[in-house]
Amino acid sequence: MDGSSSIQLLSDGAVKFDGGVLFGQIPKGIWQEWMVPDRRNRVKLGLNCLLVTIGSKNYLVDTGGGQKLSSSERDLYGLTGSSLITSLRNHGLTPQDIDGVILSSLQFEHTGGCTKRDRKGDLVPSFPKATYYVQKSAFDEAMYPNERNVGSFVQDDFYPLDQKGVLKLLDGDTQIVPGIQVRKTGGPSIGHQICLITHGGEWVAYLGDLIPTHFHLQLPCISSNDKSPEETLNSKRSIMMEAASDGWLLIFSHGTDSKSGYLELRNGRSHLRRIDLSH
Repeated sequence: MDGSSSIQLLSDGAVKFDGGVLFGQIPKGIWQEWMVPDRRNRVKLGLNCLLVTIGSKNYLVDTGGGQKLSSSERDLYGLTGSSLITSLRNHGLTPQDIDGVILSSLQFEHTGGCTKRDRKGDLVPSFPKATYYVQKSAFDEAMYPNERNVGSFVQDDFYPLDQKGVLKLLDGDTQIVPGIQVRKTGGPSIGHQICLITHGGEWVAYLGDLIPTHFHLQLPCISSNDKSPEETLNSKRSIMMEAASDGWLLIFSHGTDSKSGYLELRNGRSHLRRIDLSH
């Protein structure tokens, strides 16, 4: 493996979540000025995935919502048609070209594209040559969720990977390969992790649900779905300070108009200098 690398932001379409849930304690009178809700109080979010190429190897970070949910479930969440495979093909790649898939969590909007149904109707890995990486604690929770979190996981997304022996369970901060590492943050879900990539002499951070949109750079802005809001708050504060100090390029998993950028601190307030990685 040589040291050359590239990153590319991909899209699997969009999803809609209740705005009140997404923005937690932030009053609707404020957040509706940021994102306009539909008649069902839902706001539109991106399903952003990251393609990382290091040498001759290709890695995906998250896989979007996929195509397996029923029509009623797709309507509930406003899921558009899955476009991740098309996005890959636009970059000259097929699913067989993916060597690794890194999952920030096992919540369905991040893992739906991990598996698909073959011609017989059986569930198989969408990326047949890939190893899939997730925290063991995330897998344990997703296999046995409590009543509050059961709707967040779809076992068809990840259990077949474990059965096929292609799911690698991690225990804390881990280097996947030279140039790609994960950092366990917890907060949004048990075992939530962000992905850090070295590229062109800088760090690139895919933030998952820890900071899903640039609006969530505001420290009090935390989803009411988060498993441990205080843990989210502490992790956000620490990572934002590190990102601003060291010049990280931030990737927002659910960003729409602002999907990536550099965090700058001015007079004690954070500002995002937006960068477009979609071309």
